[in-house]
Amino acid sequence: MKKIFIGFIAAATLGMWGCKKDSEFLDVQPTSIIPTDLAFSNASNALSVIGDLYNRQLDFSTVKDWYTMADFSETFPSENGRSFLVQRNSWDYGEWRTWDYTYIRHLNLFLERLDASTALTDVDKARFKAEGRFLRANYYFEMTKRMGGVPLILKSLLYNFDGKTDELAYARSKESEMYDFVISEAEAIIDDLPGKGDPSRATKAAALAMECRAALYAGSIAKYGASTPQVMLAGGEVGIPQSMANDYYTKALNAAKEIIDGGEYSLYQKKPDLAENFASIFIDKANNPESIFIEDFKLKSGKVHYFTGWNQPRYGAEEEEGGRLNPSLNLVESFEKLDNTFAPIPITDGSGNPIYYTNQTDPFAGRDARLAGTVMLPGTSFKGRTVDIWNGILMADGSVVSGDDRGAQKTLPGTTTPRQVVGLDGPINAKEFTAQSGFYIRKYLDPAIGSGSRGTNSEVPFIRYRYAEVLLNATEAAFELGMASEAAGYMNQVRARAGLTIPLTTADITFDRIVHERRAELSFEGHILYDMKRWRIAHIVWDGNKMTVADLLGNIGKATKRNTQPYALWPYKYYNPGNPNDGKWVYKIVLPGLVTGTNNFQLGNYYSAIDGGVTSSNSKIVKQPNQ
Repeated sequence: MKKIFIGFIAAATLGMWGCKKDSEFLDVQPTSIIPTDLAFSNASNALSVIGDLYNRQLDFSTVKDWYTMADFSETFPSENGRSFLVQRNSWDYGEWRTWDYTYIRHLNLFLERLDASTALTDVDKARFKAEGRFLRANYYFEMTKRMGGVPLILKSLLYNFDGKTDELAYARSKESEMYDFVISEAEAIIDDLPGKGDPSRATKAAALAMECRAALYAGSIAKYGASTPQVMLAGGEVGIPQSMANDYYTKALNAAKEIIDGGEYSLYQKKPDLAENFASIFIDKANNPESIFIEDFKLKSGKVHYFTGWNQPRYGAEEEEGGRLNPSLNLVESFEKLDNTFAPIPITDGSGNPIYYTNQTDPFAGRDARLAGTVMLPGTSFKGRTVDIWNGILMADGSVVSGDDRGAQKTLPGTTTPRQVVGLDGPINAKEFTAQSGFYIRKYLDPAIGSGSRGTNSEVPFIRYRYAEVLLNATEAAFELGMASEAAGYMNQVRARAGLTIPLTTADITFDRIVHERRAELSFEGHILYDMKRWRIAHIVWDGNKMTVADLLGNIGKATKRNTQPYALWPYKYYNPGNPNDGKWVYKIVLPGLVTGTNNFQLGNYYSAIDGGVTSSNSKIVKQPNQ
């Protein structure tokens, strides 16, 4: 019985590291080497094989690694071991790199073994082949987002130890060729993929969504790359000619329209409370009309994650665990008022005097519902408990009485009985796991019992492609093609779901609006870095300069607004017996004490550095620009 054998390519040739043993590729539990004819003897076995390949797909800023969301000044990382994220002054050129040709080889081997099999039906073979090609194209897309053009290898390579490796040394493809490959693969496999079904497996819509996103990325790199000619290579490995932009935008719009016109997907609108409805998109797996392609998690299979345990409000939580991701005031300020205008959270009146609020949530009223669906605001609830976020008691003379631990108690001047002077969830300056920005994250938090326990964890999925993004991709592509009316129609659908019921006109659809809308809708879903890069505004938004409060409060809604340091908004209880404002809430803007660095995105960060071991061993690999 012939066994599946995976010959290896010399790591020095393709720059692979951490390669698995040959026996580990087509394993199913219990771990074993599966004979070729057994692996493809029936659909169930083949599904087990490709299931491993699904599990190895690459994502960015997911529920498996909360700390990748704690960057870009969208959040504050409330864990001492991650405070360096707000203390550094630049990103390493190797940040966000991927170069996993072991995975590419295993995908190629899967497709080759599948073609050679005779036991599977033609229908099953066609679907599995389409899925394998989808996973390969999607990973090449992830590589291209980070690296630009990379070696495009579509067959398994075998080194026979004869010392000759020239035929194994591939040059980098042009960046445009990589996007063309992703787009063409999506189009080639659509007919062999099913319609709407299990969102954890590739479908027609998943392929179209991949094509749509890839074409949009390529179009914007072609258009906006002209503003940064120094971020290009003469051979096209990095950078796309501006003349190709409209063709890519057209392909993006057409792919989006196929999904939209197909009618199988729609915006999630199951709950009357719009903030709760938005939060539920990321929790509800039962017939979710918005999910196109997800990474699923299931307790019974042992595949779960601890995102809720890491990030839930810490007080009263299972095992007293949580509190790490603290969304910034920068992000909170960006959510619009319901009249489609931008304005800071009102904490002072026209004369600069503090505004006294009866309820903690009052300053955030009348805003885009996605704010409260994305960010856990002071005074809101999770798992049946009100979040207790406040920094101290503001005395009538302007002084503050606070504490250095959650729920600390002190005796106020003129009194004899100790009372609580700081929230049970903080914030406390520089104390980890408290809401140091004044907020906790809400998106992805699982309200199920036990979801914050290490013994149970969470089954909440990570959505890789969803319908709202398709609508926003269509919006952007239509706008870039001069179809403002069509763009407004797509964008207004997404905004209406968030309670923004005054439709935008064609004149309202601008680049600034498009950038804003993606931030409001897609925060913490892995888009911000690559959006800023493809629009070539990352070095402007993260320019390395410290922020002032004026910077924070000005130009809200402007795409190129500086965003280099995460600010906080801290609530205080006002204490002044006999005064009508006694017991009310006031807010202050604070820069957390640990924020000593600034985000400084350099031109060399637009494309992640290729590891030196790759470039030194393969002379065909061209280095990245500005590095």
